[in-house]
Amino acid sequence: MFGNLSDRLTAAFASLRGKGRLTDADIDSTVTEIRRALLEADVALPVVRSFTAAVREKAKDAARSQALNPAQQVIKIVNEELIDVLGGQAREINWADRGPTIIMLAGLQGAGKTTLAGKLGRWLRDQGRRVLLVASDLQRPNAVTQLSVVADRAGVHVWAPEPGNGVGDPVAVARSGVERARANGYDVVVVDTAGRLGVDAEMMDQAIRIRDAIHPHEILFVLDAMVGQDAVNTSVAFRDGVGFTGVVLSKLDGDARGGAALSVRGVTGAPVLFSSTGEGLTDFERFHADRMAGRILDMGDLLTLIEQAERTLDRQEAEAAAAKLAKGTFTLDDFLGQLRQIRRMGSMKKLLGMMPGMGQMREALENFDEREVDRVEAIVCSMTPAERADLSILNGSRRSRIARGSGTTVQAVNELVDRFEAAKKMMEAMASGGFGEGGPMPGMGSLPGTGKRARARQAPKGKRGRGGRKGRSGNPAKAARQAKEAAARRSAETSAPAGAPGRGAAFGLGGQDASQGYGIMPGRSAAERGGQPSADDVADAVDALPEDLRRHLGL
Repeated sequence: MFGNLSDRLTAAFASLRGKGRLTDADIDSTVTEIRRALLEADVALPVVRSFTAAVREKAKDAARSQALNPAQQVIKIVNEELIDVLGGQAREINWADRGPTIIMLAGLQGAGKTTLAGKLGRWLRDQGRRVLLVASDLQRPNAVTQLSVVADRAGVHVWAPEPGNGVGDPVAVARSGVERARANGYDVVVVDTAGRLGVDAEMMDQAIRIRDAIHPHEILFVLDAMVGQDAVNTSVAFRDGVGFTGVVLSKLDGDARGGAALSVRGVTGAPVLFSSTGEGLTDFERFHADRMAGRILDMGDLLTLIEQAERTLDRQEAEAAAAKLAKGTFTLDDFLGQLRQIRRMGSMKKLLGMMPGMGQMREALENFDEREVDRVEAIVCSMTPAERADLSILNGSRRSRIARGSGTTVQAVNELVDRFEAAKKMMEAMASGGFGEGGPMPGMGSLPGTGKRARARQAPKGKRGRGGRKGRSGNPAKAARQAKEAAARRSAETSAPAGAPGRGAAFGLGGQDASQGYGIMPGRSAAERGGQPSADDVADAVDALPEDLRRHLGL
């Protein structure tokens, strides 16, 4: 959604980063880039002019402020102007004081009026309203049948006394639909009207006659967001002919430019009330100008994400899963339940797109395959309840059976199990408030002060003793020889008899008494070390370890 516009605006702001103050030259260059981005997005020219003029004026005033850096100042100004252009605060539907609220849909053919009638009916039903859809589009082939199917899927009633396909009077159908709604106690009536491939006198006359017959409380103009600035010309013709009180943007998920959304309010003056963001009946939401501006500027839309989560997720089940995770009893059954709850929220791609900063990962997000989630669910469902509860019983034959049952490979099963175990350990460590008793969290490496860079900082070159560590060669054979030589030198310097077997030998090193301290540091007692081994001792001991063991330990 608005991907191209978002990328261009982000590139325009990038030139301001690292600057100490906002100069007139910076403002002019940034406003020029914003102007180009809006024109390429097919925004109407009057809207572009007023937008850039407002940004330029506010940016010059903000140049005197030192509270924000230049990039933040401009982004704040552009965000405010985008909210204003998109319509500001969201407006509620004009509900009727008495009787049913009548909503009339108008627009060109192909804009998605019939499908949107079902989406609007479903949304109103979820709001606790009793809805009746009226099939007044009697011209387009199978329009009445389509509305009946959509109404059935949405769980609302439909009034379709005429078969359509050119048969029947649309004005009489609309009037009878409103009367039926009053008689049967419906809260809302949604009237679907006919459209044309272009604006003509016949179309306008029919829409005007339906309007005058039913006296709607809302006339919603359904606008295809993908047609760009041409949609503005169509909306102006409808405004002057029929008139409308609000706009509904359909197919908004396929609009990469944003020309229609940014132009319609500035040209027609009518607010955008709803937006359709997909083909499903649930892909319908209230249009919020501030949230849409956040999406354009790659700041995400967390409020919409939270609202969707509140509608679909089971709070008690989520709390129970969190408690199991903290106790270490979280299983794949719990994971499957949480995964299915998330899937009820909608497309994973859309959910990820609402997260802040996802514009930097747009290519990866667009290439995301929704079927990967299906494969994960299939793997988990192919396991027995005992296997989901205890992954340790998954031997080779069981994994092969799971792979065949899910239509995947054994490698995919192994990867899922490994990722689940690693994520489980990490979440358990986070829930316990630290690293836990098992050491650092997965993926975080060794503890601070034990890595290669930390050892390099502990003692500069040339300040080590004779037995200090030398640089390890990249040649495996040479490195092994250097390790053997270093071990031989340290053995010669110890007080233990040469060739005597050590007690408590660790990792193949010469043994020593437990009273001498750590068991891996020969030669010096704990009293001589002050209770702690030196940096050179630690480095030398690590170098003496076999190469395969060092790789295993991440040293």
